[in-house]
Amino acid sequence: MHVLSLLTWLPLIGGLIILLVPKEQKTAVRALAAITSGAAFIVSIWLWTHFAAGTADFQFVEKLDWIPAFRIRYFMAVDGLSLAMLVLTTLLSLLAIIASFNIQERVKEYFFFFLLLETAMLGVFVALDFFLFYVFWELTLVPMYFLIGIWGGPKKEYAAIKFFLFTLFGSVFMLVSILALYFHSSPHTFDFTELLAQNATFTRSFQILAFIGLYVGFSVKIPAFPLHTWLPLAHVEAPTAISVILAGVLLKMGLYGIMRFSFALLPVATHQLIYYVAIIAVINVVYGSFCAMSQTDIKRMIAYSSINHMGYAMLGMVSLSAVGFNGAVLQMVNHGIITGALFLLVGVLYDRAHTRDINAFGGLGAKLPVYTGFMMMACFASLGLPLLAGFVSEFLCFLSSFQVYPYLAVISLVGVLITAAFFLILIKKVFLGPFNTRWESLKDMDMRELVACTPLLILMVVFGLFPSIVLDPLSTSLTHLVDLLKLP
Repeated sequence: MHVLSLLTWLPLIGGLIILLVPKEQKTAVRALAAITSGAAFIVSIWLWTHFAAGTADFQFVEKLDWIPAFRIRYFMAVDGLSLAMLVLTTLLSLLAIIASFNIQERVKEYFFFFLLLETAMLGVFVALDFFLFYVFWELTLVPMYFLIGIWGGPKKEYAAIKFFLFTLFGSVFMLVSILALYFHSSPHTFDFTELLAQNATFTRSFQILAFIGLYVGFSVKIPAFPLHTWLPLAHVEAPTAISVILAGVLLKMGLYGIMRFSFALLPVATHQLIYYVAIIAVINVVYGSFCAMSQTDIKRMIAYSSINHMGYAMLGMVSLSAVGFNGAVLQMVNHGIITGALFLLVGVLYDRAHTRDINAFGGLGAKLPVYTGFMMMACFASLGLPLLAGFVSEFLCFLSSFQVYPYLAVISLVGVLITAAFFLILIKKVFLGPFNTRWESLKDMDMRELVACTPLLILMVVFGLFPSIVLDPLSTSLTHLVDLLKLP
């Protein structure tokens, strides 16, 4: 049963069917997109329920010769690390499609590009042949470029081009490292498992150069300082649903790539360079929080908070411990849920008020009680309030990093304080105080918005109370990854 192929290609098949529907039938296009993405989500849940958590082996393996002359294979499989990313991707894609029902222009093209993007993202998380992985990695560029460039805000073309060029810049370095790994293997191969079996033969200098190339490619997506400057503009100009996918899934591709490929294949280089990655993680945490603090545009504030929160995940990752890896992946999942909800909720307000200026509001809590409750819960989860999703993952990341880099962990705590400050300021200026009568006509959330946001709010509570739901399928695979990093 080729369940991974079904999961990966199902959205694209739905997108191709949408292209056959007359453009005037917008309701049918929206329904097809939702049904297709919903079916992919159901398949990912089936994977979750049938996944054997007690083994580190890759499961649901599909391996076929694709280009035999160069030993390129169609190789797909999952372990705990990729499983979490698959479920997160399908869930956020489904909810983002529901949130996109208010798109009125070029509806057919929008949902085709969206479903193509979903296929590309899923492919990144299941591909274990480097050539196939790179194809999916690059494929994410095309639909995202058009989704921002056509349906975005006033500076959409510039934002789309900047996103494209930054990612392409990183991809060039990644490609060089992939080719280097291919030509240093004997026999030459792009197969991750075969490269893993041969990595003891890679010299220290080769590993360091290959690690740097892969890191540059992956760090653009995280985004890690100083390759982060494309993110705030892309978020501000992107449509609401695309901001959800950008923050919820695409940023995770960078961290996933480092943990899956850079760490596992290049353990000597990892130990040599990990301190420098840890310093960048601290910069992400502190710099991202201060930048978010200085924003008056709510969407730009949340965009910078993503740089900050990805820094937390990097802190867990650089500890090279099972606790840190579990915290990093849990942070990736929680950030996707929380920040996805935040972007959806900012979109709700912008659709009504046509402004995201924090200083333009005031006292909305009395006028929009449901919206206020949703937004405040998402903000509290993002700042790491106990019993909500963000707390456990951040705690594990700091716990693991403190054991290895105590001074860097203490410096990073500044970011936690600043994060709490800017979210509390947001709540105060937008929802509390005297009501600004300019917004007398605003209406509370409608059914489409509630359907898109409610599942994420529920998961914030569930994962805050029961993080083991996410951690149990991950732990064996991540412990095995730690073992791969042990030097002889």
